[in-house]
Amino acid sequence: MNAESSLAVDAQRIARRFGARWCLRGVSLQVRPGEVVGLAGANGSGKTTFLRVLSTLLKPNAGAARVYGHDVTRAADDVRRHVGFLAHTAGLYDDLTALENLRFAAEMLGRSPEGLEASLDRVGLARVANDRVRGFSAGMQRRLALARLMLMHPRLLLLDEPYANLDAAGIDIMNAVITEVRNAGGAALLVLHELAPAAGMLDRVLTLVDGRIAAEGDGPAANAPTASAPTLASAAGAR
Repeated sequence: MNAESSLAVDAQRIARRFGARWCLRGVSLQVRPGEVVGLAGANGSGKTTFLRVLSTLLKPNAGAARVYGHDVTRAADDVRRHVGFLAHTAGLYDDLTALENLRFAAEMLGRSPEGLEASLDRVGLARVANDRVRGFSAGMQRRLALARLMLMHPRLLLLDEPYANLDAAGIDIMNAVITEVRNAGGAALLVLHELAPAAGMLDRVLTLVDGRIAAEGDGPAANAPTASAPTLASAAGAR
């Protein structure tokens, strides 16, 4: 498969173990551009491990996966250029301000530092741009991690419990970002503990049980028009 693949994700029989314990047992999944797919399941079912494989943070013990045609093992750098991975923990620098965190991330990504204040405003953090992250609530840290992720202009969002610790305005901002990526022809794969915050967003929901896909169903967005989802401008206005 070449780099111009029509699939955002093409995973075939992915298996991953830690020691003697298999966390993934042959997971196959395809995600097309324009799709938002939910991944549900109990703790320990393999959801986060699957995201980490797709994001190149873990190598599979068996199987193969490609992101926009790039193999996650053999072409990891190419995969990372397409992927925005939001981990369950924010991974921020506590002793830096919100703006300094974004400036450092932009430098590491080779991005221009211009517009970082606007990035903070998009997630409702403009008023605390010069405050140290150490004093942020968990929800504020989640918003800042989202602003950092969007500096990459990802084509594929891999979001691990994206709504954790977010209030209603934060949920709207998260959904607006997902909508923005989807409307630009990208895709998103969301690990979810609860489906309610993603209501109206999901095209499909897959359930993992003991490292295997046990069920698949249509999401509430399957027959809903894209326009029903919040825009980033409207979400920012709601904060």
